[in-house]
Amino acid sequence: MEKENSGSWEWLKAILIALALAFLIRYFLFAPIVVDGESMTPTLQDGDRMIVNKFSYRLFEPERFDIVVFHAPGGKDYIKRIIGLPGDEIEYSSDVLYVNGEPVDEVFLEELKGRYEGERLTNNFTLEDVTNQFVVPEDHLFVLGDNRRHSKDSRDIGTVPYEEVIGKASIIFWPLSEVRIAK
Repeated sequence: MEKENSGSWEWLKAILIALALAFLIRYFLFAPIVVDGESMTPTLQDGDRMIVNKFSYRLFEPERFDIVVFHAPGGKDYIKRIIGLPGDEIEYSSDVLYVNGEPVDEVFLEELKGRYEGERLTNNFTLEDVTNQFVVPEDHLFVLGDNRRHSKDSRDIGTVPYEEVIGKASIIFWPLSEVRIAK
């Protein structure tokens, strides 16, 4: 009888430890998310399932063109691409991104620009036009969806404070035919 109780106790401890580890990993390190909508097309598709790396920005600074998940106004989480970092001046003119007055190539938009040949993908604007700020504020990011014509992003909601960033979208794991690192 004592051996049965000992074996049961060992199983219970193993299950409790596994649950605690799963909770810690999910809460502090990685989280699954589902892409909802077309704002990141063609990079991400509606319904794609991804892993968000929650600790990356505790170790490293965000970089331009990282794909991030953040808490947006209204209680929703958005997934967008970082365009502007703190201190950056941002401008779009004739479908070209200018950061601090210098043109910056957005290779991830080439496919989508091809679909709208002869038309603008991104309307002209300056950071001041859409946020009333000359530069991206300290500890904030300026983010846009890749599908510029159909994205609610920093042009609508303003810059995103670092503390609202959940993490970096790192791996697409579903559908299985599309498993890859998000870029």
